[in-house]
Amino acid sequence: MSRIYLDHNATAPLRAEAKAAMISAMESAGNPSSVHAEGRAAKSIVENARAQVASAFGADGADIVFTSGATEAAGLACFGRDLSSAMVEHDAVLSWTSGGLGVDSKGAVKINNPGKSALQLANSETGVVQDLVDGIAVSDMTQAFGKQPVAFNWSGADMALISAHKLGGPKGIGALVLKRGFDVQAQIKGGGQEMGRRSGTENIVGIAGFGAAAEAAQRDLEQGVWNKVEKLRNILESAIADRAKHTIFVGKEAVRLPNTSCILTPSWKGETQVMQMDLAGFAISAGSACSSGKVKASGVLMAMGYTEPDAACAIRVSLGPETTEQQVLAFADAWLAQHEKFRARNA
Repeated sequence: MSRIYLDHNATAPLRAEAKAAMISAMESAGNPSSVHAEGRAAKSIVENARAQVASAFGADGADIVFTSGATEAAGLACFGRDLSSAMVEHDAVLSWTSGGLGVDSKGAVKINNPGKSALQLANSETGVVQDLVDGIAVSDMTQAFGKQPVAFNWSGADMALISAHKLGGPKGIGALVLKRGFDVQAQIKGGGQEMGRRSGTENIVGIAGFGAAAEAAQRDLEQGVWNKVEKLRNILESAIADRAKHTIFVGKEAVRLPNTSCILTPSWKGETQVMQMDLAGFAISAGSACSSGKVKASGVLMAMGYTEPDAACAIRVSLGPETTEQQVLAFADAWLAQHEKFRARNA
């Protein structure tokens, strides 16, 4: 059996449109900062991609600063700011914030002071979507962008973080989006590229792929692709729920991303399930893909009130536009077979 990829929240497969744009950009010999014809051609690639991202992200009129990814964008946005956040945030944001914001059992974050808060739009592990409060200082929209309608200009956020590889673009390219009038202190200084916010010769190939992927992702949304994905996610959860009565689908009572299922079976370690499913031919995750080899109980689930032992027993299955019902049912069958063995061992 060929392998089945169900870990799109970690990284999405490269879209054909992004690959084509990147190959074309490789032919550009110029430096975007050069004034000659070759330099202007390279600059045109960058600015075309900036316009593509702005259009897909509903950020026309905002400043889009290309970075090496959402992690760098988080540091650029949060540096020098005294921000609070909840423990459901990605480590890229938690590393810069003081914590302190509460979370209820459904994963909803309680905001007291929006202008001093960082709030992700959608959680990578549970898929839980937050109600953004007007005036939020920084919003991590990395997981939501491309999977649900997002308009930065209507979000009320002052700054947002996005990344290409979550929506079918290349790895190693992202952006910080700033409402006009807001600024950040450059962390990489030098030639003054990216409006003085992030120096260094632009990654033209990655930027071209980002722009093409953003445009294609927006087209998918308009065509209702993710509505079909949500139906597949629900089919998966129903198939498992019918035969695994003690299994919990974390965040099911909340609004979630259409592709994300966080499946928790008490006493059955998530890392064990990931390995078993890998051997069966399925790529899934036990949480956020932030560092190789790091296995620990999910801080996201503990923030929602789950015990540490239970939080270590969750897996994340995240579908994509190319996922089929046959693949979803194949995973359910393989998972349930392992679940029966788990139950027999613990009877």
